[in-house]
Amino acid sequence: MALRLSTGLRNALAEKKAEAEVIIAAATISFTEGDGPNGGDLVNDSGSGLSGDPKKMLTIFGSTSNNGTFEIISVESDGSAIEVASGDLTAEIAGDDVILVQSDGGSFSDLFRNGVMRIYPGTQPADADTTEGVTALVEISLASGTFVVGGENGINFGAAVAGVLGKDALETWSGVATGTNTAGWFRFYDKTRTVGASTVAIRFDGAIAQSSAQLNMSNTSIVTDGTTTIDSVALTVPTA
Repeated sequence: MALRLSTGLRNALAEKKAEAEVIIAAATISFTEGDGPNGGDLVNDSGSGLSGDPKKMLTIFGSTSNNGTFEIISVESDGSAIEVASGDLTAEIAGDDVILVQSDGGSFSDLFRNGVMRIYPGTQPADADTTEGVTALVEISLASGTFVVGGENGINFGAAVAGVLGKDALETWSGVATGTNTAGWFRFYDKTRTVGASTVAIRFDGAIAQSSAQLNMSNTSIVTDGTTTIDSVALTVPTA
């Protein structure tokens, strides 16, 4: 078995352009260091008008000392703050007319940002456009959280190394099994989690084995109510 890309994914990789969205333009934006829920720095809005998606990029314009582009770590549900990495920002009071822009690229990892994986028994389909045909044994999300279409509790890829894309090292990819069987193959979906036959869905399929597969599992036996954790994923971009 091999890595198989859907028609929708191949089309997206061929033509998807970067997208930018203005989050807010206001003089109510301030910046603090190290106050984030994950220990990161915060972009604050006293008007609670912030939004955004973790793993996307945040560009700041118009501040006194914090202009630049940073990866979003988390967003407060009440719209009061966006967290970026510790050391990215300098403390600054509100007053400047600050513009915050969220941007999204067109790379493989961008397309699957906050996506989700399902593991299936049996034989991998001929292509990733084909319906799954069987019931998933387990859905792999962020730390076994309930995945919500749109990206909540979705999982992400890390930086590519030598043409190989792996999981984000800071994330736990896991799920609680709803079936008992031997893992045969997986399908990775974007945050829309479009299932069934489709030529527009962005997704890909891959092989599962104990070694030398796109997804390696030390134990391919999945048992109902057991937790399956994914430690390693290796998606290789071919040299030719």
